[in-house]
Amino acid sequence: MRQFPVAWRWALAGLIAVIALAAALWPRGRDTDTTADNGQQARSSAGISEQQRSAANLAACPRPAPGTAGSGPLAGIPVSCLADGGAVDLAAALAGKPALLNLWAYWCGPCAQELPYLQQFAQRAGNAITVLTVHSDPDEAKAISRLTGLNVKLPGVLDADARVRTAVGAPAVLPISVLLRADGSVARVEVRAFTGVDDIANTVAQELGVAA
Repeated sequence: MRQFPVAWRWALAGLIAVIALAAALWPRGRDTDTTADNGQQARSSAGISEQQRSAANLAACPRPAPGTAGSGPLAGIPVSCLADGGAVDLAAALAGKPALLNLWAYWCGPCAQELPYLQQFAQRAGNAITVLTVHSDPDEAKAISRLTGLNVKLPGVLDADARVRTAVGAPAVLPISVLLRADGSVARVEVRAFTGVDDIANTVAQELGVAA
């Protein structure tokens, strides 16, 4: 009779040890699996499929000539091309030709009204000036979807952290059009939506001397 309580105590201690070990190991394995699953879902939701890019049919982004180094306030600012997801050295890609950069976002109503005018202006101006859209929001999928819905095919880049706006000293509003000289310097920051193709053409002619 004296040994029975001792045996019970050893059995109870062993059971507690087994339960504690199982409790310690089980959450770790589950947390690891959950973290891995969440990471995989985040990567999947952030990706843009080739089908989405193909459906948008955006014009290719400008690329720098070999050995070209960009200058001006946009020098050293990397962005990604909406057409193919590739990296773009913005200042270098725009060097040597006047440019109109239109800063916009998928959620901006006035931007949606203005973008078709910019496309018409680009068609009218031809090779005299580079017209480039700059999506100033990190949601690339919605940017591509918005351009597809508007049937706007202009070359565009993603500026997820609005470094372009900061570099040219523009306020935190949209849309904004940045007129760049061929040497990369800023001729004007237009903080408004253009009202039509002629409005764009007149502003570009006045600030950059490019007739269209």
